[in-house]
Formats: sequence, structure tokens, C-alpha cells
Amino acid sequence: MQKAPAAPLLSVIIPARKEEWLARTVRDVLEHSSNETECIAVCDESWPDPPLQDHPRLTVLHFTRPIGQRGAFNMGARISRAKYVMKIDGHCALDEGFDVKLAEPYENGTLGADTTTIPRLYNLHVYDWECQGCKWRTYQGGKPTDCPTCKGKEFAKSEVWAPRKSRLTDICRFDSEMHFQYWARADRAQRNGPPIVDCMSSVGACFFMRRDRFWGLGGLDENHGFWGQFGTEVACKSHLSGGRHVVNKNTWYSHYFRVNKAGFPYHISGNDQDRARAYSQNLWRNNAWPLQVRPLRWLIEKFWPVDGWTEADLAKLPNLGGSFPATQ
Repeated sequence: MQKAPAAPLLSVIIPARKEEWLARTVRDVLEHSSNETECIAVCDESWPDPPLQDHPRLTVLHFTRPIGQRGAFNMGARISRAKYVMKIDGHCALDEGFDVKLAEPYENGTLGADTTTIPRLYNLHVYDWECQGCKWRTYQGGKPTDCPTCKGKEFAKSEVWAPRKSRLTDICRFDSEMHFQYWARADRAQRNGPPIVDCMSSVGACFFMRRDRFWGLGGLDENHGFWGQFGTEVACKSHLSGGRHVVNKNTWYSHYFRVNKAGFPYHISGNDQDRARAYSQNLWRNNAWPLQVRPLRWLIEKFWPVDGWTEADLAKLPNLGGSFPATQ
């Protein structure tokens, strides 16, 4: 009888819809990881253009109707046999050996199995717009209409694909409305500190954890809708379940932020975002998640003072204790 192939150590799962940089992201994952890492690309309704190239460590899922980023990631995690899973957006670059650097603290006992890790975050310079007449270039975003040098009107994207090392983020937060925010003050305070530090929240474009831990947290909650509140959901589940949410500064990923009318692959209305945020507010501010053993107030006090939270905001949250076991 033929022996079944060994399970990979890590599944990097990429949920993507109408994502022009998916093939480039997949290539980046495969080029910068070990042979123990596989990539699962989940094509949500659309097939990628340019197409993905066959690779022994690549699995592709395709859905004919959109199921959203959360649904797509959950489906990728369902077919994974790996010890760890990692979510990455379909427009990201990664550090050399990112998979080994993220797994090592778990494997050597530095981090417990109940920990979620995010790498350091750099903004990603994906492309420039280049004038086809004089080769004048401008930073990514909406397509220019006129070249300021030669007045030409023909432009093409010229790939750069490089992290912007001057745009580094380690520590983020959410405000009293459960809305993601950068946190420059806390970020600066820990910049020269230990290589692994606790962080309140994240952008939501990337996270890494044990696969059994992911399902122990209930996977991603699709009741939020197709998109939004990713970082808040993962961070709150990680902290309030009794575990940790940390940044590993030994490695990084670089994320493309869609600036200057660059377009977004999902149609997300203001109402959709409001519904996702209202659902998130009820879930966490009212301690309504069935698996939590710590109230939200514990998390805010852990990182206090937190920009975007006042003493009055904190007073509106239920006190420690009550139906919760002793917190620490």
C-alpha cells in the first residue's frame, strides 16, 4: 500500500476575489517558504487574471458564487491537514523564511498553543504608473489621465513589488466603537523592545495560529458579512478565550493598501460596513461570544490607557467577574 504523503507544517490560505495580484502573491509565498509549507488559494467567484501557475505545493479552490473572505478562508482551513494555518490577503509580499520564523516560537515552547501571531507589517509598493511616451512614473493608485512631462495619455502599470521599510506597523488597536485604528504611541514605545510582544489588535490582513486552535475558536464568524472587522474579531477571540495575540518582530509581511481610488474587489457599501461593525459591537461589548472566558473590559484594562477609549467608555462595559471565571 502506498504511504500517504506527510501533512505540511503550514497552510498559507489566501482568500481572493477579482484580485489582480493573486498570482504574484502566491509566487511570493512559495518562493519564500520551506518545502513544509503549502499554499491554498481560494478563488471567490472569479478566476485570477493573470492565471495561477501549477506548483506541487499549491492547491486552488474555486467557487462560482462569492462566499466572502471569511467563508473562503474557512473553506481553505477545512481542507488543510497542516499543524498551522495562516491567512494572508491576495496582495502581499513576505519575508524570506517567514514560515519557519513564525512556527519556531511554538515549536521551541516560547509560545503556547493558545497564541495567535502576526508578523510585522510594512506597506507594499506594488507598482507605478508609467507613461508610455516619456517613461515618467507615479506611485500606485488610480490611473493618471495626463502625463505632466510630455502630456501623454497612455499609461501602463510597472511592477515594483517592494516593502516600504519606512512604513512599519507593529501595534494596532480598536476604539470604543470596535473600529480598527493605528496606534502610533504604543507602537513607538515598544519598537526597541522584545522580539515578541502582546498587541491589542491588527489590520486583519494576516494571522498565524495552530489549526486546531483556529477551529477551537469557532473559525471565522461569517455572520459579520463578506468583509470587515477581521483584525478585531481575531484579536478579541485570541485574548478573550484566555490566550494571547502577539506580534513576532523577527519576520514581516508587506500589504498593498488600495490608495487613490485603486478599487476594491468586493462591493462593500457603507451599510455593509455598518452592519459588520454593529454585529462586532454587540458581540464584544456585550460579552456575547459563547467561548470567551474574559470580558472585553479585561482586554481594555490590559492595554490601558488606550487611545479612543475614555474612562466613561470603560465604565459602560461590564465589570470583571460576574459569569466569568477569575481572570489574569
